[in-house]
Amino acid sequence: MKNELRIIGGTWRSRKIHFPDAPGLRPTPDRVRETLFNWLGQDLEGLACLDLFAGSGALGFEAASRGSKRVVLVERSAEVSAALKQNCEVLQAHTVQVYSVDVSYFLNRPAEAFDVVFLDPPFHQALVEPSCRLLEEKGWLANHARIYIEVEKEKVLQGLPENWQLHRHKQAGEVGYYLYIKR
Repeated sequence: MKNELRIIGGTWRSRKIHFPDAPGLRPTPDRVRETLFNWLGQDLEGLACLDLFAGSGALGFEAASRGSKRVVLVERSAEVSAALKQNCEVLQAHTVQVYSVDVSYFLNRPAEAFDVVFLDPPFHQALVEPSCRLLEEKGWLANHARIYIEVEKEKVLQGLPENWQLHRHKQAGEVGYYLYIKR
């Protein structure tokens, strides 16, 4: 594996995580992660975080590094999931769990409420809206949960749950990113 990135904050600041070269896998850039965690607050102490379409795991590992009590990474690729598990071992990330399943399958299981959800699916596959509906309808979101969505910058988000309020959004390069709060 040649691909790596650095965790930018928290306990594991400057530690590297590695990920395979897999189709559609594009880690959230440092600049975007820095902005996101400024929006969320640097300290995520005691929060439960769900990283759907985890890919490199950058968002979930950042959350764990910043004190999240529990982080769940969901990634369907067996190769990418194996790399996530390896990174958990290297970092001794005891609060991080990896599920090697499809996101829609995972979200149709019995739900538990998460405080922060990261949703960064592969581009151009129409996965955002259905995932958002399942998060809301199946009970995956705590009261006042924060939902981060990263999409191709030209994408118009439609059909999101009506009780989600847009808190912040920006663009960087080819990426549009949004932070919603469940009302």
